[in-house]
Amino acid sequence: MAPAVPRLSLSLSLSLPLRPSLFLSPCRLQPAAASIHSNAQQPLMAKVVPVYGTGPPPDPPLPTHENGGDPDVETVNAGSRAARRRRQAEMLKQARDIRSAAAAKKDRTVAPAPGSDASKSGGTTGMKRRFWKDVHVSEVDGALQVSLDSRALKRPNSKEPIRIPLSKPHLASALALEWDQLMSATQALKQHLVPLTSLISRAIDIAEDDAAHAATGTTTTPAPIRAAIATSLLRYLDTDSLLCWAPPADPDDPTSPNSALDDEGKSLRDRQEEAATEIVAFLTSRVWPGVTLVPVLDEHSIMPRPQAPGTREVIQGWVLGLSSWELAGLERATLAQKSLLGGARLVVEWSEDGAGVVRDGGSDNAGAEKKRFWGIDQAAHAASVEVDWQIRRWGEVEDTHDVEREDLRRQLGSVILLVSGVGGTKPKL
Repeated sequence: MAPAVPRLSLSLSLSLPLRPSLFLSPCRLQPAAASIHSNAQQPLMAKVVPVYGTGPPPDPPLPTHENGGDPDVETVNAGSRAARRRRQAEMLKQARDIRSAAAAKKDRTVAPAPGSDASKSGGTTGMKRRFWKDVHVSEVDGALQVSLDSRALKRPNSKEPIRIPLSKPHLASALALEWDQLMSATQALKQHLVPLTSLISRAIDIAEDDAAHAATGTTTTPAPIRAAIATSLLRYLDTDSLLCWAPPADPDDPTSPNSALDDEGKSLRDRQEEAATEIVAFLTSRVWPGVTLVPVLDEHSIMPRPQAPGTREVIQGWVLGLSSWELAGLERATLAQKSLLGGARLVVEWSEDGAGVVRDGGSDNAGAEKKRFWGIDQAAHAASVEVDWQIRRWGEVEDTHDVEREDLRRQLGSVILLVSGVGGTKPKL
């Protein structure tokens, strides 16, 4: 019976958790407790692990063949770069194919247009193909309409067809050409591809809003759309790009950027003054008689200077008195040039209704033919005096300056088409 006792105590000791307080004496626990409550800082020792390298060091990079390198190595590098570019081009092509397939699958779910070939056959077709073949202009009920085959072209936000005055055949032809150049119905949903359509629709929206406002009998306030456009355009008067001039040349510092001269010996400020003087003189003598326009920036100030009292009221009254076509054209020209004065000069020059201009001899011959002195080239030059100056000094940035210049000319041309005419009667909108 004696040998069984040690085995029992051993099994109990293994089954119980080990706790230092049960097996260590108080005297042996005292140093540990003292070390816990001690404020002595123990030094931190970093353990450095040795780095073991295998093999010889890598070879140094070789120079190119032009600098005395190995031509075989250069050929290998060039071949690897060409192969990598081919792989990247193939991956981009595969990504485009995947996106095109997904778009085609989405377009196939669109119902076919009534009367189309797919509709007659009972199948479905996508918007990737245009559903019209011919685009033509015809006169319908005293107005010009653009038709896609036999369907009249309608406004984007209305089911009403677009009706253009008989006095604007060039505008109708340009609108038909815009839709004839579209390759698919999807492109018609992109505003940058149908800019003339949106501009004409804007003018018709203004006319309809004016008619609805007049039907209410309210004559003391302008229509909501007309008032909103006038408020937006007058903000450009305080910071008009034609009235923001560079500081004058410094005679004491010929190396200053403001003292730089072009091939004709003129500074940037001289060019800006020339462009603005002609426009301001025309507007203050023919459109807003008695109004004084001054530069909006002083020589040493970054805050715009307001115009003289009464100037804003006179210009606001002129803007509110424009026709719907002139107001839409003024809005587009001002946004394109960042200048209310430049937009007003262009609209007045080409408007078939006169735009409130006081003509020579005091007669209002708005529909008469006259020689035009202010066209796309003059308006685009006045709007980009500083850009042209910098291009002559530092050069043109490809795909930036040339693209912006052509886009500006395109927008100004659409304004001329919108407001001009050859005389005739107005349609009932």
